[in-house]
Parts: sequence; structure tokens; C-alpha cells
Amino acid sequence: MYKISEQLANANKAGVETFATIANTAFASAERVAALNLNAARTLLEDSADNARALFSVKDVQGLVSLQDTLGQPGLDKATAYSRSVYDIATQTQEALSRVVKAQFSELNKNLGLALDKAAKTGPAGSDVTVNAIKSALSAANSAYDSMTEAAKQATEMAEAKLIATATAIRATRKAS
Repeated sequence: MYKISEQLANANKAGVETFATIANTAFASAERVAALNLNAARTLLEDSADNARALFSVKDVQGLVSLQDTLGQPGLDKATAYSRSVYDIATQTQEALSRVVKAQFSELNKNLGLALDKAAKTGPAGSDVTVNAIKSALSAANSAYDSMTEAAKQATEMAEAKLIATATAIRATRKAS
């Protein structure tokens, strides 16, 4: 009986630690996004004031055309940098949470495997068929988990490649004009 209580206490402690890790990761990510948004808002306000000053200082149509060509590009660059920063924060958060889930999944598999081995040794005759069926189902679940993890990794890589391609296209368009 004591062994079971100790195991439950350890499982509860591990659950609390996992929750704390997930919560801290989420809060750190939210803090980074909030700081990014505040900096972007501050920069936008400063740029808007600078642009208004520049607009009010225009004396003729040629100056207005020249100003029009120079006002849009910095904003586009900043929007691209902002998007990249948000993407980086999201990717890092996803990776950190994936590590936590993977560790928990691995620990669960280990403990379940040990429990199944113990059940096979101490169970009644014929229980080995049930234990083998459960182990087979566990193996299938592990394969499905690995496949989902790989698919998520590939989706992340594709999104990053698309973001890089978009930034490259924007730079090429800017150089062409």
C-alpha cells in the first residue's frame, strides 16, 4: 500500500512540475509578445510623427512625389521584421512545449511498460495475451505520435521557408523599384 501512495505522490509532484513548466513557458512567451507589440506601437507612433513632419515640410509636387517614394518602404521592412519576430517567438514556444510533452510522453511510456511487465510476471496464466495486445497498442500509439511530431516539424519548416521566400521577394521588389 505504501508503494502505491508513494507512486501517486510522485506522479502528482511530476504533474505540478509539468504544469509549472508549461505555465512559465506560456507567460514568458506572452511577455515577449507584449514587449514586441509595445515596441512596435512606439515605433509606429514615432514614425507617424516623423512622416507628418516631413509631409508638412513639402513645398512642391516634386517634393511630394519624392516623399511618397521614401515613406512606404521603411514601414514594409518593419512589418516584415515584426512578422519574423512573432514567428520566432511562436516557434520557440512551440519547441519548448513540445519538449515538455515529449518528456511526459516518454515517462508515461516507460512507466506503462514497467507496469505491463510486472503484470505479465504476476498475472494469472493466459494474461500474457492481454499484456501483449496492450503493448502492441502502445507501440501503435507511439508510432502515431512520432508521425504527428514529424508532420508538425515539416509544417514548421515549410512555414519558415515561406516566410524567408516572402522576405526575399519583398527585398527584390524594393531593389527593382
